[in-house]
Parts: sequence; structure tokens; C-alpha cells
Amino acid sequence: MTEVRQPVGRDTATAGELFALVRAGRASTRADLVRLTGLSRTAVVARVSALGEAGLLRVGADLASTGGRPPGSLELAADAGTVLAVAVGRSRSQVAVFDLGGTELAASAVDHEVGAGPDLVMPGVADQLARLIGTDTPPVLGIGLSLPGAVDTERGVSVDTPVMAGWDGIALAPYLASVTDAPLFLANDADILARSEYLGHVAQARDLLVLKASTGLGLGVVADGRIVTGALGAAGEIGHTKVPEAAGRPCRCGDVGCLETIAAGWALVARLREEGREVEHVRDLVAHALAGDPEAKQLLRESGRMVGELLAVAINLLNPRAVVLGGDMAAAYDVYAAGVREAVYARSSALATRELQFLPATYGDRAGLVGCAALALDEVLSPVAVDARLRNAARPSG
Repeated sequence: MTEVRQPVGRDTATAGELFALVRAGRASTRADLVRLTGLSRTAVVARVSALGEAGLLRVGADLASTGGRPPGSLELAADAGTVLAVAVGRSRSQVAVFDLGGTELAASAVDHEVGAGPDLVMPGVADQLARLIGTDTPPVLGIGLSLPGAVDTERGVSVDTPVMAGWDGIALAPYLASVTDAPLFLANDADILARSEYLGHVAQARDLLVLKASTGLGLGVVADGRIVTGALGAAGEIGHTKVPEAAGRPCRCGDVGCLETIAAGWALVARLREEGREVEHVRDLVAHALAGDPEAKQLLRESGRMVGELLAVAINLLNPRAVVLGGDMAAAYDVYAAGVREAVYARSSALATRELQFLPATYGDRAGLVGCAALALDEVLSPVAVDARLRNAARPSG
């Protein structure tokens, strides 16, 4: 969730900035807002009244009558709207509806092969969303959507990602137009996993590496509390880094020698299938490992070790406080993390690892949905968006 660092500019704080303070939990009364912003009480009352009339805040007596709260209390009206979360993965998409407070109201998933292209994948996503939205669901204000690989957040499209054949440059919002005309906000899946940690580990550690180890491999980078996406949105594409152990192995991206060919979920599943094992997805591999299958456990630990060798370089460069392990393979956390730790401690400097922590993703297999919802909420409830909403509400119709 976007944080408000403040102090908010004195005498100029807008209603949207006041709303951000309440949403962040920094203010729960008008007196708090006066103290934090330097606005006069009259100015605060006027702005809070506008937010209340717009349905974004519950104010005073409304709260006192429903929970014994003091008359001057303020609270985000979580039921004033919803956002949709769509985490598109290489082999399935998760979809959900969240209220404005970030609580999940309904969720579902649909299996697919992302390489089939958006014309085959996105209609299924739209159908699942339509089923989740009931007649009594509050209005949809925005959609947060994540994709594997690099994305152009301004245009809302995938960008030159080899494993996303057919997606490059294709606008995704039109596929969801039958569900809602709310704006679409797009991000890379590893960055979305990192974003979910704003509601988790970032509270204790503002410098993180967040690994998504699933069908593919990706890395989210959080530096001083901010997600680093890179010049072209391609930061953290570790899965397609060339490593000597993978020399000559063909990758799904069309190149050879990528880390994914020996350490990604799709490669491990292919290896087991070649041996006659009945596995369809990396989740099956993880289930076998959790059930005690020695080969599955060995494959996951070895994958963690190979990824850890590359992570060690990033750890020396960025000196994170923690490495967060997420994605399907991290569901077997103890096994996978053991491999990562082994390589990191062997290859990183003593200083970089002296206080380094390894942590499981806060939201487990829901992290993608939580991150997508947070992306949409931060956009539609930003001070700029809230102020625009108030201006539009005040504008005479016609």
C-alpha cells in the first residue's frame, strides 16, 4: 500500500491527502488531521464532510451508532466500492473481488496455457470475474492485473516477453470491457509479489529481494521501501540469465542456456515426466515433496541452490535486509529455502549476509491477488484520484 510520508503541506492539504492519512491509519479523528496537516479545524471539517458525502469516509455519529466509537472518529468506508484483482500466470489465472479496505470478497481461478495468447486466455478471465460480481456488489473502481515478464504500465500491455507469445503490444482492457469500464492498472508478476509485501514484511524491512519461484522465475526488488522496475520494466528477470550449468539447453523463451532450463518449475516437471512420473504442474511436484517424496524434495532443493547462486550476486550488489521466497515452489518452504540459503551463504560476502533474513511470502499463494488489489487500490484511492472524484461529484450534470 502506498505510504504517506509527510508532513502534508501546511495550509494546502487537499481532501484526497486527508483521506490518505485516514486510509494509512495515521489519522482517526478530525483532531488528528488538524495536527498532521496544520489546516484549520474549519478547513478539515469541510474536507472531511466532502469525503463523507462522497461515501468514502464514515464520519462521527455514523460510527458512534454502529460500534460505540467516539463522535469525532473517522473510518474508511470499505463498502463504498470494489476493485478487481487478476493475477495471470503461465498456467493459471487467479481472480478476485476486494473491497476498498483490501478485504477479499470472492475469488476463483482458471487454468490455461499463457502461450495460447490473450484471445484464448482473457475471455476465460473475464467470465470468471463476471461470475464473482453479484447484483449487490458495490461499484468496481479499478482493476489490478499482473503478467509474467516485462510490461508497459502506461499502455497497459505486455512488452517483448518471449514466453508470452502473442501478447506483445496487445491492449488488455478491451477484454474486460464486458465486465466493467473501470480503469486497468498493469504490473509485472514479481513486482506484484513485492507489492503484496507492503502489507507484510516491508513494515520491518524496507530493503527486500522478493523471489517468485513457480512455473517461471522472477525477482521483485524493494529498495528503501520502493519497488524498482528498471528503465524498461524488466528489472528482476533472473530466469533468463545465462548460467554455465544450462549451456546448450533450449529455453521456452527461444534462447539457450537460461537459468530457467534447469531451475524453473516447468523444467523440473519436464524432467519428472521424462522419467514416467505423473505430474502436470509444479504444484504437483510440490505436493509430492510435502508428502515426503525424496526425488521431489531433492529437485526443489537443487532448484533453490541454483537460484541462490544467482541471488548471491544480487545480495552483494543491493545488500537487502531480507530475501522473501514466494511462488508455488516456496510452498515447500523448508526444502526450497534450504537450497537457497546453502548457495547464498557460500557465495555472498560475510557482511551482506551477516543480518540477512530468509522469509516466506506473507500471503502465500494469495500474494498475487493481494498485490494486484493493492495496485488498484493505490491508484483509485490516491490523493489525486480522490480529489478528481470529488470535483466530478461537485460538477453540475449536463
